[in-house]
Amino acid sequence: DIIRGKDLYLGDNGKDRLEENLKRIFKKIHDDVTTNGKNRQALKTRYQNDTENYFQLREDWWNNNRKMVWHAITCGAGGSQYFRKTCSNDTADTNEKCRCPIYKVPTYFDYVPQYLRW
Repeated sequence: DIIRGKDLYLGDNGKDRLEENLKRIFKKIHDDVTTNGKNRQALKTRYQNDTENYFQLREDWWNNNRKMVWHAITCGAGGSQYFRKTCSNDTADTNEKCRCPIYKVPTYFDYVPQYLRW
């Protein structure tokens, strides 16, 4: 949600600082993909109106990287119990306490509107 610009975090100035930092990061990505590489013209067209908050680029980035982000969350958690019994209808632990042997995202909660997850 944070990457995609859809986080409902309300609170201190941390959200504003985070959002500004994400805008800077995605501006760099935007500038790079629209000026370099063999697909630059197609990407320039795709992101031509995506120049302030970079929501389209952020959504595309998430779609392309969500497997690795989930891998980092679930496997980087070490010995914790985050989504552990997810294989074989909850009868077997995940592979090496990390994830099921097939390489897929363990949940689709990231596409459920945030206010419905609580």
